[in-house]
Amino acid sequence: MKSKRPLLFVAPLLLLLAACSGDDEPPPATTSVPAAETPRAAAPDQAPTREPVATSEPQEEPRGATDFFMQSYPVPAGSHPHDVAPAVDGGVWYTAQGSGRLGWLDPETGAVREVALGAGSRPHGVIVGPDGAPWITDSGRNAIVRVDPATDEVTAYPLPAGRGNANLNTAAFDNRGVLWFTGQDGVFGRLFPDTGELFVYDAPNGRGPYGITATPDGDVYYASLAGNYVGRIAPGAAFVQVIEPPTEGQGARRVWSDSQGRIWVSEWNAGQVAVYDPAAASWQEWPLPGANPSAYAVYVDELDAVWLSDFGGNAIHRFDPETETFMTFELPHANGSVRQLLGREGEVWAPESGADQIVVIRYATS
Repeated sequence: MKSKRPLLFVAPLLLLLAACSGDDEPPPATTSVPAAETPRAAAPDQAPTREPVATSEPQEEPRGATDFFMQSYPVPAGSHPHDVAPAVDGGVWYTAQGSGRLGWLDPETGAVREVALGAGSRPHGVIVGPDGAPWITDSGRNAIVRVDPATDEVTAYPLPAGRGNANLNTAAFDNRGVLWFTGQDGVFGRLFPDTGELFVYDAPNGRGPYGITATPDGDVYYASLAGNYVGRIAPGAAFVQVIEPPTEGQGARRVWSDSQGRIWVSEWNAGQVAVYDPAAASWQEWPLPGANPSAYAVYVDELDAVWLSDFGGNAIHRFDPETETFMTFELPHANGSVRQLLGREGEVWAPESGADQIVVIRYATS
C-alpha cells in the first residue's frame, strides 16, 4: 500500500476554439531554441498547502482506493497552467499558457523552474513520451515542441506552412511510439520522433478536434468538441470513423482509454460522462452530480476509475464504472477552472488555471 499523504485539489479554466484546414505537406525541418534563456529554481510565492480533501459521501466505499487527500501548490502568477504531466523523475510538468513556458514542479518542496519555449509560444497540452521527455502542443508556435529533461533544450517541429493557425490542442503516443495530435481548426496529425517527419490531415466535419487518446492495443481516438463526435483514426490515417454519442450536441471534449480499450468521453455541453465500447459498438452515458455540471477533462487511473473535472460545479468527480457511483471533490479555490487531468499510481494531478495552482489528489490503494 502506498504511504498516505494529505492532498489538495486544483481547478478548471476556460479554453479557446479556432478553425483551420489544408492539404498534407512534406515534413518540416526541425528547429531548436537555445536553453540559455531558461530560468531555473524559480520559487513559488508561497508554500504548498495540505489538508484533508472535501468530498461528498459516496454511495459505497470506492473499490481499491481509500484515504483521499489533496494538496495545492502555487505556481508563478500569470502562468495559468493548462495541462500537467507527471515526470519520470517524480516531478510534474505543466504548460504555463499565460507566459509561454513549460514548468516543472517538485512535489516534495513546492519549488518550480520554468523553461521559455520561444517567441509567440502559447502551450496547450503536455505529455511525457516513451523517451521520458515532455512533448507539448504549442498553439502559439503552431508546432509540436520537445524539451530535453536534462538540459532544457527546446526543439520545435513546426506544422507545414499551409497549416497555419491549426490551434493545436492535445497529443498522445500510440504503442509504436508515434505521436498523434489534434488542432481545433479541423485537423489531426502525426509526428515520427525518430525522423522528425510530421503530417497533418483534415478531420471530418471541419473544426473541433480536441482531446486524443491511444488504447493499449494502439488504436487512436479523438474527441471533436465542435463536431459532437468521437473519431477513430484508421491505421496509417487512411480515414476516420465518425462515432456519434447518443446525446445530440453533447460537445465531446476529451477522451481517455481504460485498460480494456473502452473510450471514456467528457461531454462538455451535456454535463455527462460517456463510454464507448468498440467491441460491442455500444454507448452508455451518466450525468455528473450537481445542478449545472460542465464536464471538461477526463482521465482513467490505474484502477480503471474515471476522473472528471467539472467547471459548473468547480469540482473534480471520481466515477466507479462497476457501481455507477460518483465521489465529488470540491476545489479549494473559486473558479479554479481545471482543464485537464493526468496521474500516476495513487495520484491524480490537475492544473487550476484560474488560480495559478497545481492540485493533486492522493489516495491509498489496496
